[in-house]
Amino acid sequence: MDRIEFYKHDLGDAEIASVAQTLRSLFLTLGPRVREFEKAFGGFIGQEHVVGVSSCTMGLAMALDALGIAAGDEVITTPMTFISTPNAALFHDAVPVFVDVDPRTGLIDPDAVLAAITPRTRAVIVVHLYGQLADMRRLRAICDQHGLRLIEDAAHATEAERDGVRVAELGDATVFSFYATKTMTSGDGGAIAVRSTPVFEKLQRLRNHGVSKDAASRHTARYAHWDMLELGYKAAMTDIEAALLLPQIDRLLYRRDLRQSRVERYERALSSRSDVQVMSWSGRSSHHLFTVLVPLGQRDQVLDGLGERGIGAAVNYRAVHTLKYYRERFGYARDAFPVAADIGDRTISLPLYAGLADHEVDRVVSALGESLSALR
Repeated sequence: MDRIEFYKHDLGDAEIASVAQTLRSLFLTLGPRVREFEKAFGGFIGQEHVVGVSSCTMGLAMALDALGIAAGDEVITTPMTFISTPNAALFHDAVPVFVDVDPRTGLIDPDAVLAAITPRTRAVIVVHLYGQLADMRRLRAICDQHGLRLIEDAAHATEAERDGVRVAELGDATVFSFYATKTMTSGDGGAIAVRSTPVFEKLQRLRNHGVSKDAASRHTARYAHWDMLELGYKAAMTDIEAALLLPQIDRLLYRRDLRQSRVERYERALSSRSDVQVMSWSGRSSHHLFTVLVPLGQRDQVLDGLGERGIGAAVNYRAVHTLKYYRERFGYARDAFPVAADIGDRTISLPLYAGLADHEVDRVVSALGESLSALR
């Protein structure tokens, strides 16, 4: 029986043709295809200012830099995320301050954010986990009340909307990921959307070493000198990545709807099980991941059982404060953030992608049930 992979992309002829067009052109990096992508992606999310970058990780670090986060500043965020979220603060010698999450969704708890604010707090990084938008109206109000920057880690949430708010609508900066398993992919890569023109212009420089003009803008009949205006990064998107991404934009909502239909099939099939908790969602989720919680102490055995039955699965995520580096550097105990720790010890992400067939969903559910039953 064929293995059901955790994820499969659906890149095809349109993407191949788009990349071939770029390979036959003059520019391979930070050229006209990047500009074309930025405009098209900005149109999709409803934002004018988009900067294509090399990864979501670099995007988060650059966003904090452009928004003035510096050494000693506190940045509130969630431990229920990938390590790149809090690491972005560490890159600037700022201090990531974790707060706990909602047990139903895994999303950052606005009340916990409010309680964690100190005179050193300068920003909040909210994570739109699994594709579900966090409570942006409440978080925006908290940040406005206390003069804080609000950054959206939207690596999972390109298509998301909640409470009449779209992704990137209320954040000071919103960072997207185009990593291999994301709903739109170029293998790697990312983008930053901002609402401030000066911040946008600064990010354009920061991604390219802090210089005043990139190579494409200097491509004129007469040589154009450039200057270094500030310390920047080597973090530009390539035209090859942009070429891969461009044809996918028109399919984003169609593919999201296909994933939602698979999520709903999973939910119906698992609704009667007392040993499986399905994470909640509302509004328009991107449905980047379908994540369930299994009984404490059984997760690794269930993962083994799924693997033995030909089912790919993943863990998204072990709570960051329980990882070795953060435990040793900051002295966190597991129960410092008990909800996140519990989710991190029980969570399993099951296969979810637009091409997943109904009979494959059914087979995953059966394999999950068999794996759990074998532990009784």
